[in-house]
Amino acid sequence: MTGKHSLASMAVVDMDVVFKALADPSRRRLLDALRGENGQTLGALCGQLDMTRQAVTQHLRRLEDANLVVSIRRGREKLHYLNPVPIYEIYRRWIQKYEGQRMEALRDLKRHAEGDLDG
Repeated sequence: MTGKHSLASMAVVDMDVVFKALADPSRRRLLDALRGENGQTLGALCGQLDMTRQAVTQHLRRLEDANLVVSIRRGREKLHYLNPVPIYEIYRRWIQKYEGQRMEALRDLKRHAEGDLDG
């Protein structure tokens, strides 16, 4: 990738910046739009959302700063791509740890309800 962020810089992102970027509903809508169709231009994104071109540009800048979006120039176009790595890091650090405990509890509840207490 030859965008604003290199692959090396993708590894180190301040998680506070990621959470702040994700806190805004407009930015989450932009991420959803890119998840639906990756590699969109600014014009295509503006056409899907009820925001001005300037607002979309500002939101994309915040998403790029959080490394949630990577932009790549292709000729005269600038294409925007979702980078799911920071979201995956959130999952690994916080969600995955709790998910395992919940799944164990559900498995134990199922076994108990079915009378299979041996395992």
